[in-house]
Amino acid sequence: MSKQTHAFQAEVAQLLHLVTHSLYSNQEIFLRELISNASDACDKLRFEALNNNGLYEDAPDLQVRLSFDKAAKTLTITDNGIGMTAQEAIDHLGTIAKSGTKDFVSKLSGDQKSDAQLIGQFGVGFYSGFIVADKITVETRRAGAAAAEGVRWISGGTGDFEVETITRNERGTSVILHLREEALDYANTWKLKEIVGKYSDHISLPILMEKEEWKDGDLIEPNNEEGGRQPGGMVKTGEWETINKASALWTRSKKDITDEQYADFYKQISRDFEAPLTWTHNRVEGSTEYTQLLYIPSKAPQDLWNRDKKAGIKLYVKRVFIMDEAEALMPSYLRFVKGVVDSADLPLNVSRELLQESRDVKAIREGCTKRVLSMLEDLAKHDKAPQASAEVTDVLSDEDKAKIGQYSKFYAEFGAVLKEGLGEDFANKDRLSKLLRFASSTHDTVSVSFADYKARMKDGQDAIYYITADTLAAAKNSPQLEVFKKKGIEVLLMTDRVDEWALNFVHEFDGTPLQSVAKGAFDLGKLQDEEEKKAAEDAAETFKPVLAKLKEALKDKAEDVRVTSRLVDSPACLVVTDDGMSMQLARMLKQAGQSAPEVKPVLEVNPEHALVKKLDGSVHFHDLAHILFDQALLAEGGLPADPAAYVKRVNALLS
Repeated sequence: MSKQTHAFQAEVAQLLHLVTHSLYSNQEIFLRELISNASDACDKLRFEALNNNGLYEDAPDLQVRLSFDKAAKTLTITDNGIGMTAQEAIDHLGTIAKSGTKDFVSKLSGDQKSDAQLIGQFGVGFYSGFIVADKITVETRRAGAAAAEGVRWISGGTGDFEVETITRNERGTSVILHLREEALDYANTWKLKEIVGKYSDHISLPILMEKEEWKDGDLIEPNNEEGGRQPGGMVKTGEWETINKASALWTRSKKDITDEQYADFYKQISRDFEAPLTWTHNRVEGSTEYTQLLYIPSKAPQDLWNRDKKAGIKLYVKRVFIMDEAEALMPSYLRFVKGVVDSADLPLNVSRELLQESRDVKAIREGCTKRVLSMLEDLAKHDKAPQASAEVTDVLSDEDKAKIGQYSKFYAEFGAVLKEGLGEDFANKDRLSKLLRFASSTHDTVSVSFADYKARMKDGQDAIYYITADTLAAAKNSPQLEVFKKKGIEVLLMTDRVDEWALNFVHEFDGTPLQSVAKGAFDLGKLQDEEEKKAAEDAAETFKPVLAKLKEALKDKAEDVRVTSRLVDSPACLVVTDDGMSMQLARMLKQAGQSAPEVKPVLEVNPEHALVKKLDGSVHFHDLAHILFDQALLAEGGLPADPAAYVKRVNALLS
């Protein structure tokens, strides 16, 4: 193929402009990204070679090599992995593969730290080379292809790139960075070793560099008046040395691994810029043997709620990389967990389809799930330590003190997705229920557990009361809470979109039923004295004629109309039957484009309210009835079916 020029995908062109015109807070991430790409290429070769050993050609030892040429101002990262064909080079280096959306570029801002973080998260690490280079040359050949099918790709990081065919004897890829003047520090052995030690020490492949040694300067000719020697310098010896540990971190003993090394390994596999919140590293023995190294991130990824995004942990079999996102090893509600599982029992040719059916995989999945839940339970146990006395916190170990407040941070990022487990993982439903946190009518922060609530229940209270709403403000100010506030009864405020769905699977906690304050007839049981019950019955009897007229006026909107004692300041509210779908859930389903049954709520009216008292004998009865209903609908987050008619009625009464 003769030399051809191609235009970059529009998003890549925008990205390159940002990369080349922004000063990143951490320039050296480019080397981490390019070494990770080289390691991935070797992993892909190892995997494909399971079915075609000939792909190794005459070089079975996989490795990454770093070399530099100060005179030419170049830094080269070479791997002997899978390599690329000409079309793959065009596709992979000219587009933001798979994650290539305008959404990516829109997230790149002037925030230097977040820019660097996004480079890795969106799988576009190759382009980070332009942070230090004003031109990049890539020379590559696909494993198994002829030497004459090599490819050279060249770009100056502007609007286009060139591709041509070359002869390349070695399989794999060389990324040649033509360094900018201000980036020549990276053509330095000491600097490169420092960066590899910091970011890539745990790559399981050897990273090689050519050794250097000091050479004295040559003697100056005697007839030269100055005499002495020319300046000495470091020269390359032709021998290559491994500059990383080149052993998989998870295979080493925990006592030999520092916290910093664990954190660096997490950053490498997750492409996250932040350190993880916590992690667990264990070797599991028994009927199924495997090693697990699992991390909980400190921040939710950008695509946590993207249903099309594959998620899962890395699967190795006997240290051979098998797949990057093995969904079968972790339930969907724990999709934020990063890490590695290395199995001693699975076959090397295991596929995604086989993973779904394997008994060993089910055992690994259950083991990993329980281990993650144990980590979360440990964080939750120490979360409220700051509220304890100094005597209590003083006896905590440094490790336990470090956990103080960590669960709150976790829950703010991942609490909503954790709730999905209530409907997906029945075996661990009780454990998950204990991990849930909510705001309440007495606590604005999302910190109240079911156990906390139970410990504060009033004498005679036989249910855990809760309300769901779109926002915390809507929940706190809901008319349904009025009598609970009056009596000092705490109500949990649930405002995550997943709450309505999740609560279909949780009906009680530790033997105490959960009761929505917006469902069913109002009954506080022992918390309501006989006098109050008698007054409510008398009001219902006295109000019967008005109720009958309201039912007739609202027959198309309301399932029923009744007197209630759950209201104090509001004239009316809407509730649904005990077994009915909530109005909020019905709205959510419709917003998501799903079918939902038409919910006809029950209108409850407060007979002591001045507006309700005016109904009896009013010439505007019909309009007032509809206004009462529509206002109750607005108060619980809905909208009138005919907003214009509602406004017209209100205006007519006001005038």
